[in-house]
Amino acid sequence: MRFDELRKRMDDSPGTAKTPAAGKTARDAPVGAFAAGAAGGDPVDVIIGQWRRERPDLELEAMSILGRLARLLIIGQRVVEAVFTAHGLQRGEFDVLAALRRSGDPYELNPSVLADTLMLSRAGMTGRLDRLESAGLVRRIADPADRRAVRVALSEDGRKLIDRVVTAHAENETRMLAVLSPGDRGELDRIVRVLLGSLE
Repeated sequence: MRFDELRKRMDDSPGTAKTPAAGKTARDAPVGAFAAGAAGGDPVDVIIGQWRRERPDLELEAMSILGRLARLLIIGQRVVEAVFTAHGLQRGEFDVLAALRRSGDPYELNPSVLADTLMLSRAGMTGRLDRLESAGLVRRIADPADRRAVRVALSEDGRKLIDRVVTAHAENETRMLAVLSPGDRGELDRIVRVLLGSLE
């Protein structure tokens, strides 16, 4: 099928953004006007439609897919982080507590190991640890293997808090994917693994 034929089919298909109200061109309309007029469309459809109009020579399938993944990340992060905020934590603080908790009893790690695990600079990790220590959620303790070094340990309050938060976090993420069938979730996991494996 020639591109112009494919383009006509896509333009005529349900969910494709229509031309704005009389007297205004597509270039004049705000993005929201396209989105509001696109039955079943989304902002990515708007962007792809604009590029298709301006640059019909481009292959846009990858842009469409990656654009939706980027939008999913932004929206999904807001939903995920709402749980942390409800428990008085920032995302970075949750990550530190979670790394300590899943390391297993006695829930201690070297600060450098923590920084590497979370892909943080040493300075960035120090700031997070300072805040968590001030809140009584972690403790800095002497490393028995090297008195010049310290280890970071979960306090009892920190362990109780992270257990509550990670329970709410897992339930929240389960709700986020509940719209997909078990088969769809398995296929999505497979596809994302393949894509990540090709890029990492």
